[in-house]
Amino acid sequence: MTNPKTAIITGAGRGIGRATAIQLSAGGASCVLIARSNNELAETASLCAGETLVISCDVRDPARIGAAVEQAIARFGRIDVLVNNAGYAPLLPFDQTTPTIWDDVIAINLSAVYHFCRAVWPGMVARKSGVIVNVSSEASRDPFPGFSAYATAKAAVNMFTRSLAKEGDAHGIRLHAIAPAGVETSMLRAIASEQVLPRDHTLDPADVAAAICACVTGDLRHASGETIFIHRRTGP
Repeated sequence: MTNPKTAIITGAGRGIGRATAIQLSAGGASCVLIARSNNELAETASLCAGETLVISCDVRDPARIGAAVEQAIARFGRIDVLVNNAGYAPLLPFDQTTPTIWDDVIAINLSAVYHFCRAVWPGMVARKSGVIVNVSSEASRDPFPGFSAYATAKAAVNMFTRSLAKEGDAHGIRLHAIAPAGVETSMLRAIASEQVLPRDHTLDPADVAAAICACVTGDLRHASGETIFIHRRTGP
């Protein structure tokens, strides 16, 4: 990263979010770490090279999202990068996907993306710069059975990214969606055993984080608004 920036990372307590925070901080960014678990966030913060701010936030609550972004701006003065990574992926047959589960999946995977973008957008527009990376999924184009809610939310994230990028162009704001295949995280293992999806068929969180960081720095040569699908594992 050429110049230190302030980045918000949601779902930063573990997995892709933690790996992204570690890599962004190594590049000189100050990182605002957002998730529900203070203990997990504290562990992520301890692994970051730069300055961090830990905020416990239930991203289903728009008011708490707004307050979190205000707290981040009060601390660092600006938000240059937003990584919307918080996710919830229950694998359930449609007839077991209750309205409450559906609403939670949409709230965490889609609505939170909107609310965080809405909160950081005015500052990015005023500065004529900013990068937003929304973490999507391979499920947005090729879902497992039982992913009706999750796949719907992630497909909507792809289109939201594409649509908002058309507005961002006029303000120097870039948007990308990163859509990995199975990533070796606790969220994946909650729904798929290694017998179903062997470890050597999954991505490492660091690989996904590297793609996110490449979007932030501009090293990943994809047009703003594109969904970037990732399948290759580079680690052991």
